[in-house]
Amino acid sequence: MVASIGNLSCFATDSADCRHCLQNICSLAIQSTGALSVSYKTGIKVMILILGALLGFISVAFAAFAEHGLRQGVTEEHFRFLMTAVRYNQIHASVISAIGLALLGSQKLSAIFALRCSAVLFIIGTVLFSFSIYASVSLDIPGLVNVTPVGGLTIMTAWLLLVI
Repeated sequence: MVASIGNLSCFATDSADCRHCLQNICSLAIQSTGALSVSYKTGIKVMILILGALLGFISVAFAAFAEHGLRQGVTEEHFRFLMTAVRYNQIHASVISAIGLALLGSQKLSAIFALRCSAVLFIIGTVLFSFSIYASVSLDIPGLVNVTPVGGLTIMTAWLLLVI
């Protein structure tokens, strides 16, 4: 097997050699792109922004699925539950994304530990709240709604951390 990047080439004779050479090549590729210079704190800020955007995407996708795929198969009450979950998901995805942008754009804001913790709690709370309802209704597992209040309390704690 031959693997190469730039002037570095490797001719491996077995899988262990190949794995070692590929690790070296990947490491060199990462160094050449500057990806290793991204600090841990910057990675967290970017991850917050990415998760906020993904939660926003999921909220729109699940709203479409609920409206066009589940509406006929669930009760009106369950459909209202789903729409509440979608609404909370959308609102908090926007908040998470805004915090991610603020953390990336301002050194002063990124130094505030409570703001980073708030973002993490918003992510956890949104997943617990909205996804427990999504799964409970769409998979017909009523016991999952017992997780929903934990998500709600987590979201409330995230909002309080924004005050600090």
